[in-house]
Amino acid sequence: MEESCCTCAKLLKDVLPQYDSESEKPKALDRRLDCCGRVVCGNCIADNSRFATYCPFCQVSTTPSPLPQGLRDPPSYTPPSSSSKPFPLSQAPPGYSDELPSYSSLTNPQTPPAEKSSGSQAAEDVLHFLDHKHDSMTSLSFRYGVPIAALRRANNITSDHLLLARRTVIIPGEYYKGGVSLSPRPVEGEEEERRKGIVRRWMVACKVSDLAPKYRYDVALIYLQEVDYDIDAAIEAYRDDERWEKEHPIEATKNGKGRMRHDVGKRRFTGQRS
Repeated sequence: MEESCCTCAKLLKDVLPQYDSESEKPKALDRRLDCCGRVVCGNCIADNSRFATYCPFCQVSTTPSPLPQGLRDPPSYTPPSSSSKPFPLSQAPPGYSDELPSYSSLTNPQTPPAEKSSGSQAAEDVLHFLDHKHDSMTSLSFRYGVPIAALRRANNITSDHLLLARRTVIIPGEYYKGGVSLSPRPVEGEEEERRKGIVRRWMVACKVSDLAPKYRYDVALIYLQEVDYDIDAAIEAYRDDERWEKEHPIEATKNGKGRMRHDVGKRRFTGQRS
């Protein structure tokens, strides 16, 4: 069996020794350890002269050394005694038991724990403006004291890397009672930022990218303002108008020249639709 160096794990036959530039002799020769029979190659000894007198496995040195000598025995294991219990069983809280759980209780599906109660009056959610250089799901969880699972559920984030595509995240008020955003952005801009986020979500959901840029935002505002920024109702209204256009192609054209109208929302909400 071919031997290898016990420190760098290279086969001894493949190790090219380092030579001294003046004497043209190897800087160090391979060393076989007397304690365990392992071999340390000359290159490792040349890079770290400690290996010339010390065995890193047996932790013994052939010369006087301030390092502790020999392997230390692992600490002995002593089972906990009854006196080490934090409290007498008579004072234990309800449901406490010092017996180990059965195997079946560990393998059977467990009922998920109830979510943290928000009290008689739920606190409002807080909008956090992201700083992608420092913010992550873990840092936000520690900063606001909100479980990561609750953050993902509140923001519909299935994977942590999706945070990079967002400008803001919602901090659920049922866990965070501070009521004030800890992000550097001013609090007075949260409502406007929230409305812009809803507008972007509406444009993506309704696929209005085929419209001219000057029409996209106006059409989105028409639908959202009519339903007080209820995005689900605004999407349904837009899709209802799309169905109407397909069923009434002549009325949907402009000036009868076959050119599609881009003011769908205006037609719907100003009563131009028959």
